[in-house]
Amino acid sequence: MTDAQTPTPRDAFDLLLAGNERFVAGAPQHPNQDAARRTETVPSQAPFAVLFGCSDSRLAAEIIFDRGLGDLFVVRTAGHVAGPEVLGSIEYGVGVLAAPLVVVLGHDACGAVAATRAAVQDGTTAGGYVRDVIERVTPSVLAARAAGHTDNAEFIDEHIRRTVDLLLERSRSLAEAVEAGRVAVVGLSYRLADGTAHLVTARGLDLPDSSAA
Repeated sequence: MTDAQTPTPRDAFDLLLAGNERFVAGAPQHPNQDAARRTETVPSQAPFAVLFGCSDSRLAAEIIFDRGLGDLFVVRTAGHVAGPEVLGSIEYGVGVLAAPLVVVLGHDACGAVAATRAAVQDGTTAGGYVRDVIERVTPSVLAARAAGHTDNAEFIDEHIRRTVDLLLERSRSLAEAVEAGRVAVVGLSYRLADGTAHLVTARGLDLPDSSAA
């Protein structure tokens, strides 16, 4: 497909991962980052994906997926925790901007998950609103522990899966869009050292789901 065409959910997924492959290979094309694209996107936007990721400074979405202006509708919070504002933003990206793909992007060495694991294990927690982040990640950590997981990557993947499930449970409009085949929701885990994004879970795409492994 070309960028000018309206992508299907699978088209959008493939387009995103192709950009990540270029980034990993050290051969980015920097598409849609010139003055012409800037002018083109002034009247309106039509992103091909909503990206809901962790706020970690090492997860700059347009860089790690080699995209440009108007390509990604990005929502980021520490530990990709989802409150009403996040859900509303994602629904806007899907319902108003017609993005066919929603991506939950987690990563290794996530400080929010590490802090939550420590809080669950030691009974300590942070102050202020950081405590709210920890509380929202806690169900994922408890689920991973209950499953007998010990490796950090397993905790990260569990949190990504639970975030995908939460979006679909709490947003009726998003769930209906997935059921109708208009939208897919996927969870990816990003590796800081090599820059690769790996599939953790998928809803609305005919793809292997690592949660079934």
